[in-house]
Amino acid sequence: MTTWTHAPYPHHEVNVVHARGTSLDALTTGLRSLGREPLDRGEADDWAWVVHEMLDAELQDFDPVDYRQVCPEGAELVVIVTEPCSPKGFPPEFEYYRAGRLVLRFNFEDPRTRAGDDPDHLSPELLAARLIGPDAECPLEDDERHACWEHADTDRERLMRTIADHFRLPSPPLASEVTGR
Repeated sequence: MTTWTHAPYPHHEVNVVHARGTSLDALTTGLRSLGREPLDRGEADDWAWVVHEMLDAELQDFDPVDYRQVCPEGAELVVIVTEPCSPKGFPPEFEYYRAGRLVLRFNFEDPRTRAGDDPDHLSPELLAARLIGPDAECPLEDDERHACWEHADTDRERLMRTIADHFRLPSPPLASEVTGR
């Protein structure tokens, strides 16, 4: 589990969904209809948020959630998949939906590889944070004594902070160190 969640959810693999332009009740009901039971939920700063299990307990299914179904016209969702496959060590993923369409998706290990209707949606912010572009490479990459993986957690935290700042996400359920709120 990442340390970005405001409160720990021990023994749970979770997704964090922020929604704007739809109600907390509609989001919660929609997620339940997709087999994802909320563990925590709330509202702050024009955003509704839900922390839900990655697992569909009834089906014992970890398949990805089709968030388009809970993102009606006029709404947007910011989704953080904290552990897409923890046993295999896959990094967290980011997804942004608007009006039921996937605008942007990337994993935290390689934000340079982006997909969606507008894969450059966050490019200026990612470039400014030196998470993509020529300044994103580790300056010590060629040093045999340096292991770039040792700062992967710091890079992921910077990435999460960039996302939270761009969308002005509220602290709950994310750590205030990430959101600055």
